[in-house]
Amino acid sequence: MTQWVENPRGGRERGPRGLLRAWAEVLVRPRRFFRNGVAPGDQAPGLAFAIAVTFVYVGSRLAFAPASVSGYARMVENTGSVYLSGLVLLGVACFLVAPLALHLAAAVGTLTLIPTVSNRAGVSETVQVIAYATAPGVFVAYPHPAVQLAAALYGCVLLVVGFSVVHETSIPRALAAGLVPAVFVFGFAFGGIAAFESVTGVVVTPASATG
Repeated sequence: MTQWVENPRGGRERGPRGLLRAWAEVLVRPRRFFRNGVAPGDQAPGLAFAIAVTFVYVGSRLAFAPASVSGYARMVENTGSVYLSGLVLLGVACFLVAPLALHLAAAVGTLTLIPTVSNRAGVSETVQVIAYATAPGVFVAYPHPAVQLAAALYGCVLLVVGFSVVHETSIPRALAAGLVPAVFVFGFAFGGIAAFESVTGVVVTPASATG
């Protein structure tokens, strides 16, 4: 997970500039990015990218709508400090939840790829695809359900396109393999299902019906 290939296929810059360049390219030219920016065994840049997206996403919610962050109010009561509570939640989200969710989604994605794609790439490439597909997650922090839903849906599109390009398969097969990890990452982690319910009025999850 900590390996960083010096000269991956196509090359990638390190540091903030590299992250910004990757973010812009995967949003605008996803096929080109996934073709040139994903390299075997090179998970560290992808993990750093996912952490950066999580930082912006959670940080923006804490800044503009802290009540929407699960556990924030209770932590403020326990610590008596909004700043300390925010820093703790941000650290947990970036350095614990994001890596665990990324690798869990990659594990699920690998399992769904097995019966659908015979000549697939490795687990490392799957991790990277899911990580870079989170690029639209920075827009989910905007407090408008329609924008949040659009961002989550575009993340799903990027994941399917990434699976298709990296694992060299058709879009229908990539969709079949990427459906479950996409729902997990963008439906639950980034709140796409809740946004869908807010926009359409259709209840998807039992929790929403009771809560």
